[in-house]
Amino acid sequence: MELKEILAISGQPGLFRFIAQSRNGFIVESLIDGKRMNASASSRISALTEISMFTEGEDIPLAEVFTKMYAYTEGKQGPSTKEGDARLKEFFGVVVPDYDRERVHASDIKKAVAWFNLLVGAGFTEFTLPEE
Repeated sequence: MELKEILAISGQPGLFRFIAQSRNGFIVESLIDGKRMNASASSRISALTEISMFTEGEDIPLAEVFTKMYAYTEGKQGPSTKEGDARLKEFFGVVVPDYDRERVHASDIKKAVAWFNLLVGAGFTEFTLPEE
């Protein structure tokens, strides 16, 4: 399983692995419980490789953020998203010290940490972008 196969679907909790294209959208499998479903073509679907985070300089791909989190946590999951915004911001500030504190909200950090924990829990060890 590669990061380019992992999708976020607006309005759906967790992350999904792309399985196949269907007549009306995509067949995806939840990384949380392994259940398959049809994601409508009208749903807002984003591949994790297309998402980036704001920094004080150039935006960095989410894959790079995950790589930094993985190195910092030494291959373990990050803090629980239930630990509170202050703890998550502190963790994120250590991992990505130059993130834009005005444009990256606590909800963005919470989502990134939750996705990272889900991916590590699913056995991801490498977060690379596909070659151009």
